[in-house]
Parts: sequence; structure tokens; C-alpha cells
Amino acid sequence: MNTPPVCNYEGSDYQTTFWDQGGREYEDRTEAIALRRLLSEPGGILLELGAGAGRNTPRYHGFDRIVLLDFSHTQLEQAQQRLGRNARYIYVAADVYRLPFVDNVFDASTMIRVLHHMADAPKALGQVRQVIKPGGVFLLEFANKLNLKAILRYLSGRQKWNPFSPEPVEFAALNFDFHPGEVRRWLSGLGFSIERILTVSHFRLGALKRFVPTGILVFLDSIFQWTGAWWQVTPSVFVKSRLGKTAGDRVEAPPDVAALFKCPECGNHPLVDQSPNLLCTRCGKKWEVKDGIHDFRKPMGE
Repeated sequence: MNTPPVCNYEGSDYQTTFWDQGGREYEDRTEAIALRRLLSEPGGILLELGAGAGRNTPRYHGFDRIVLLDFSHTQLEQAQQRLGRNARYIYVAADVYRLPFVDNVFDASTMIRVLHHMADAPKALGQVRQVIKPGGVFLLEFANKLNLKAILRYLSGRQKWNPFSPEPVEFAALNFDFHPGEVRRWLSGLGFSIERILTVSHFRLGALKRFVPTGILVFLDSIFQWTGAWWQVTPSVFVKSRLGKTAGDRVEAPPDVAALFKCPECGNHPLVDQSPNLLCTRCGKKWEVKDGIHDFRKPMGE
């Protein structure tokens, strides 16, 4: 099955170099505020897409189980080291364009700092729509093409691409900025109703972060986040949306973890638990489960 290219963080120490030691405390704290404001209702099971090393996972309070999905096996290993291996966390290595889950099973899903790596964002969002329950919440963060810095650079002639045009811009390999209007259109077209928009990282400037205490910047950002209801000119935008209740049959998440999955090759479910792998009885593909991580990137033996 042909799918768009994937940005793979396999073997990366991204959590350490970018977040822990990269001067990103301001961004991390403002994102935590946005998550707390937008994802306050409890639920049974949440899908965290692009979970990485689990930076945001402890912030998803009120959910009985959380599925951490990332394409990178090593990122999930780092998440295990941070969060531990227990019944609340389910670790899945998979391609977001080929989600290995049965339809309409998740009460909520998040995709934070992930969409900007999607060469085909509508296709990725379509996959998310398939696995969320009718009435379920989808919390999306995206890199905003229409940010104030890009607008000023374009108007002054220092930037060629137009921040006002709807198409995505690939500013580096597999790194995209999106127009807020297009993101809203994509979500609406998939049956999501937008409930709330917050703008985040209003003060993401190196000079400000060097000379203004982080706590002050975070406090100011927490105030300005509410302006997302009227305009979006920050580099990061958070959108809370909900799937229409008539979008499909609502199902309860199965207590058996293996029953969450379908075969990403042929779509068959349920898969048969043949520890240490899961077997698809339709196409015969086997999917490895090793050290607590379900690997659906490619079948065993291929």
C-alpha cells in the first residue's frame, strides 16, 4: 500500500536535545496550559498520535487508558522509561496514514506537534476520523502559516511565499505550515465541529526568551490564548473539535487490548493473539509485540 513519506525520529534524542536542553520551557508550559483548557472532560480511552517520548502524556488526566502511537520505536522506548509499563499505557509503533485500530473506538484523540510533518494532512486527518467515536473529541495542534512573523516578512519582501494563500508551505523537508482556514475546512469536511480555538506561543522570540523571565511570558501567553476565538497569527494553534454523533456506530473500547487492533494491510479484525505476535487470519500477516510495544510498521518477516 502506497502512503506518503513519514518523518521518522528513530534513534533520535529529540526529547533531550529539543525540549530538555533546547531552551523550550516557555513553549512546553504554554502548551500545557492549552491542553488543560481544552481537554478537561474525562473519558475511557485516548489516542495520542505522535506521542514521541511521552512529554504530554501525563497531562491527559481523566482517561482510563492512553494509547501512545509513534512511528519511531525508540521514541516509544523512551516513553516507557518515562511512564513505565502498566495497564494504563498501550504503546504502538505505526504509520498515522495506516492506523491499526478498529473504527469508532476512541473517546478522544490528540495530535500535538505532528501535523506539520504530514505531506498529506487531509489523508492523516481522515484516518483519525475513522477511529474516533461519534461525539468524541479531537484536539489538534498545527504550525500556522499565517503567523505574524511570516506576514511581516512577506509584506517587507523578505519572504517569497504568501502566508495568506490557503495551500501548505514546506519550509524544510517534511516540515509544513498550514493556513488556519484550510485546517478548519478539512476538519469540517470530515464531520468535525469546531468548539474552541486557542493561539499559543505568542512570544516565541529568542530575544524575549533570553531577557524576559519565562514565568512572565507564560502568564502573558495564558491571557492571550483566548484571542484564538477571533484571529490566529501565532506560530502554533490549538483546535478542539468534536465528531458528529451521527458519524458512525458508537462502540465501547474492548477490555482486551488485542481487540483494539485491525490489520493495517487488509483491515481485518479482530486479530488473534499468538504471543509474542498478533495474527491476521485473513491475509496471514503477523505483527510483532516486543517489550510491551505493538509494532504495526511492517509485518514480521518482511
